[in-house]
Amino acid sequence: MIAILFALPALTFSQVTPEEREEVTKIHQLIDQYSKARETRDTVLLKEILTEDVDQLVSSGEWRNGIRAAISGMMQSSAANPGSRTLEIEKIKFLTIEAVLVDCRYIIKGPSGEQRNMWSSFTVVFDKDRWKISAIRNMNPN
Repeated sequence: MIAILFALPALTFSQVTPEEREEVTKIHQLIDQYSKARETRDTVLLKEILTEDVDQLVSSGEWRNGIRAAISGMMQSSAANPGSRTLEIEKIKFLTIEAVLVDCRYIIKGPSGEQRNMWSSFTVVFDKDRWKISAIRNMNPN
């Protein structure tokens, strides 16, 4: 009974419509794929899940424009900042049926145990037959 009481507000006041629930699952999978690709430095997977015109603003203030610059920068960043990367989705907001804003906690745990706690926002678009990442914004609130 208590579990139902806690779940009821989430079900009743959720921003996601019944039609969007299936898409939310696919978007979660996309963000998981991105996290995996970053951690394993899988450029093939990144090319599949990023749009050609992707742009990224990283916490240092550097802009990466286009898929080549984004992937190159991601690989350099992963090498310079080793560790496990976790993206925890906090909020998904459908702007249209083909454009979604995904806000995440972005946690990087380094090899010696240090932890960077940041925020990431992803603009995700439906491109042909699947969801892809079109823009990434990282912020370090410290």
